Amino acid sequence: MKPDMFRKPVTIFVGLGFPAEVRNLIDAYRHLVEWPTSFRDTAHAIALKACQAALRGEIEAETARGLFAAFAERHEVLAPETPAITASRMRGDSGPHAQ
Repeated sequence: MKPDMFRKPVTIFVGLGFPAEVRNLIDAYRHLVEWPTSFRDTAHAIALKACQAALRGEIEAETARGLFAAFAERHEVLAPETPAITASRMRGDSGPHAQ
């Protein structure tokens, strides 16, 4: 496994509540950088610093993953584990219209 990959993706809601899997540090960092400035708080700052540290190799990717997931939960964008999402992952579907 690549050092920037998460062992288990963090599924968050984006846009109008569509689930998206955050599978690695770069994706987590991108979501944090794109987070609206007016909604940034301590949880955001901690998760962002953790992603930056992990990208520099100073901490483990899984540590940053945990802090990113905590940030997502705090801001109510963490998608709950559901059988539909889990089944979709197992099949490798990328969406409702995946063939």
